[in-house]
Amino acid sequence: EVRLVESGGGLVQAGGSLRLSCAASGFTFDDYAMGWFRQAPGKEREGISCISSSDGNTYYEPSVKGRFTISRDNAKNMVYLEMANLKPEDTAVYFCAAGLDIYSAYLVCQGYQHRYTELWGQGTLVTVSS
Repeated sequence: EVRLVESGGGLVQAGGSLRLSCAASGFTFDDYAMGWFRQAPGKEREGISCISSSDGNTYYEPSVKGRFTISRDNAKNMVYLEMANLKPEDTAVYFCAAGLDIYSAYLVCQGYQHRYTELWGQGTLVTVSS
C-alpha cells in the first residue's frame, strides 16, 4: 500500500519554527521527486517546495524561499520541511507529495493542475498565530 504520512504540524507563534516530516512507504522512494504543498482556507493547493531524487535539485515558491528548507533521506524514505520565521499567512494544511523523478522539482511543484504529482498524503495542519 502506497502511503505518505505527514507529522510535525501544530500551533506556533509568528516568528517561530516547525519541522514537518513525511514518511513514505509502498513505492520506490528513489524514483520519485518529493514535495510539500499547502492549502489555506478558501485557497487553492499550492506547491511550495520540492526536491528531486537524482541530483537533489530543489524548488522553493518565492514566498517561502529563504525561510523554508526541504531535505530528504533516501535511506529512511523520509522527506522534511524545516520552516523558520513563520508568518500568519503560512497557516494552512501541509501535504507531502511525490512525482516521478523524470520530472524536475519545479514541474512537480508547479505543474499545471499538479499533473506531475502522483501521490499525496493526508496533510498536517500548521497554524501560525500573530
